[in-house]
Amino acid sequence: MRYQEYQTLKIKINSGIAFVTNDHPPINLFDSVLFNDLSRFYKEVKDDYSIKVIAFNSADPDFFIPHYDVEDILKLSEQHTTVPRNGAKLTSFNILFENYRKLSKVTMVRIDGRVGGGGNEFILALDMRFATIGKAYFIQPEVGLGVIPGAGGTQYLPRLMGRSRALEVILGYQDIDALTAEKYGMVNRALPEAEMDFFFEELAIRIASFPQEALQLAKEAVDKANTHIFDGLLEERQLFLQSVIIIRLHRIE
Repeated sequence: MRYQEYQTLKIKINSGIAFVTNDHPPINLFDSVLFNDLSRFYKEVKDDYSIKVIAFNSADPDFFIPHYDVEDILKLSEQHTTVPRNGAKLTSFNILFENYRKLSKVTMVRIDGRVGGGGNEFILALDMRFATIGKAYFIQPEVGLGVIPGAGGTQYLPRLMGRSRALEVILGYQDIDALTAEKYGMVNRALPEAEMDFFFEELAIRIASFPQEALQLAKEAVDKANTHIFDGLLEERQLFLQSVIIIRLHRIE
C-alpha cells in the first residue's frame, strides 16, 4: 500500500486530502530522517491524481519543527573551505522545498507549536499557513549561530512580508507569535485553538471539492506574479557558505 512505513510521518488519506502529521520525537527536529521522509512523500504524492490537497500538522502540540539539526550545520562548516562563485547549485533543501512549492497539489499547514530555522523555511514554501493563537511561535535563529538562513528564508520571507519585516525576523532572532505572524503576512490567519480545529479541516475539504485542473492552473497563475526565485536562492547559498566558513575559521582560532 502507498503512504506506508514512514519513520517520521503519519499519513491519512480522506476525500482527496492527504493529512500528513509530523511525528518525530522528542521535539520533531529537522534531521536527515525527516528530510528523507519528506522527499519520499513528495515523490509518492506528486503523480497521485486522487490527491488534491496536502494538509500538514504535528503530533506534538509544543513543536512543529523547531529547527534543523545544529550538528549538521557545524559539520558543513568543516566540509567547505571556499565559496564557489561559478557553477553554484541549489542545495537538496532548496530543491525539496521548491518541489513542494511548485506541486500541482494545494499545500497547507497548521502550526500549533514552535517552528524555526529549516522548519520555518519549509512551511514558508507551502501555499498556506495557519497558526494557533497562544501556541504557535516562529523564529529564524541562524544569525545567533553566526550564519544566515540557508534553505530559502532570505527569499521566501521578503516575498511574503516585505524587506523591512523580513529583516526584523531574520536579524532580530526572537519569537514571533501567531498574531504578529498574521499581521506581518507570514501566515494566512491566526485562530484560537477551538476555531482552528474546525476551520483547517473544513478549508481543506472545501478546496478538495473543486476541480483539480482549476486548482493547478490557479496556482500557476498566482506564481507568475512573483519574480524568478532561483537566482535569489543561489545567492543565498553562496552567502550561507561564506558564513559557515567564517564559523570554521573562528573555531580553528
